[in-house]
Amino acid sequence: MLVFWEKGYDATSIPDLLEAMELSRSSLYETFTDKQTLYVEAIRHYKKFNQNKRNLLVNAPSAKVGIRQYFDQHISSAFDDDLPKGCLITNASIGLDSPDEQLRKLIRDSFEELEQSFYELLSKGQEVGEIDPKKDIKALSHLLLNLNHSIKVVSKVNNNKKNIYNMMNNVIEML
Repeated sequence: MLVFWEKGYDATSIPDLLEAMELSRSSLYETFTDKQTLYVEAIRHYKKFNQNKRNLLVNAPSAKVGIRQYFDQHISSAFDDDLPKGCLITNASIGLDSPDEQLRKLIRDSFEELEQSFYELLSKGQEVGEIDPKKDIKALSHLLLNLNHSIKVVSKVNNNKKNIYNMMNNVIEML
C-alpha cells in the first residue's frame, strides 16, 4: 500500500513491490495474479486504514464536532512526515485512465461512501437544529467531499497547515 501511495500505480515497479513486501516474484503472482490486482487490494487496505477517521463522523456527538474532528485528523495525516503525501484514493482517481471497472468502482464507491457519511451527519445536525434546515446538505456533503480530497492534493505542494485549518474553519462556519 505504501509503495503505491508514495509512487503511484504507473511508477511502481514489480521489483519495488517485491522489495517492500519481501516476496519472491512467483509468490507475488501466485497470491495476487498481477500488479493491477495487488493495486486494488492496496486500495481496499487503505480504506480500512482510514476507517477510524470515518468513524469520527458516524459516532460524532454533533455534526460540527464530528466534521471538525474528522478534518483535524485528516489535516494531521496530510502533513504527517511518516506517511506518503497525498491520498492513495485521490491519487488513484487523478490517474484513473484504467479500463479496469473493478478499480473504477472501488474509487467511485469510496467517494460516494464518504459523501454519504457527511450527508448523514449533516442530516442529524438539521434534525436537532444545529444545522439550518434551509441549508442544502446534499450540496454541503459534496463540498466536504471535495474539501477532503483537495486538502490531500494541496498538502503535496504547500506545507502551510495554517491556511488549510483556516479554510476548514471557514467551511464549518458556513454550516
